[in-house]
Formats: sequence, C-alpha cells, structure tokens
Amino acid sequence: MIVRIMGEGQLKLADSHFVELNKLDDELLEEMQAGDEAGFRRTLGALLDAVRRLGSPLPDDALEPSELILPAPDASLEEVRDMLSDDGLIPG
Repeated sequence: MIVRIMGEGQLKLADSHFVELNKLDDELLEEMQAGDEAGFRRTLGALLDAVRRLGSPLPDDALEPSELILPAPDASLEEVRDMLSDDGLIPG
C-alpha cells in the first residue's frame, strides 16, 4: 500500500500493518468526535510516526497513486474532520 503524508511524501507499507494503523485511526476518530484537541494531537502524531516507522520512503521523483492520504502533522482538528469518511482516515 502507498501512503502519502501531506507535505512530506509517500511511503510504501505492507498490508500487514493495517491492524496497528486502524487502532490509531479509531482512537483519532473518537477524539475528534469528542472534540478532544490534546488527544487528537497526540494520536495524529502517533499515527504519522507509525507510518514513518513502518513504511519505506519512496524517492521524491516517484509518482505512485496513493491508496491513503494522511494529513500533515500540523493539520487542525477541523481540517482533518473535513478529510474523514465515516470510517476514519483509513478505510476498513
């Protein structure tokens, strides 16, 4: 799976990492629904860190279609809320 972090680039992740990422995505969705800004910041950072840790960066000149687009680390709760589907950032 190819994942893009807005403003950073693309990473390739094995599908086996979906379970870990989905847990963080579920937490992020709950915090957004509750308006928990501190929790949102913490979990968004953890989600992006997990993608960076588990993924392999693609070269800057590679233009692969991204199957998943994640917000930039400094995205606001409202910006991420606008990106979300009812299932979160990561399709289940």
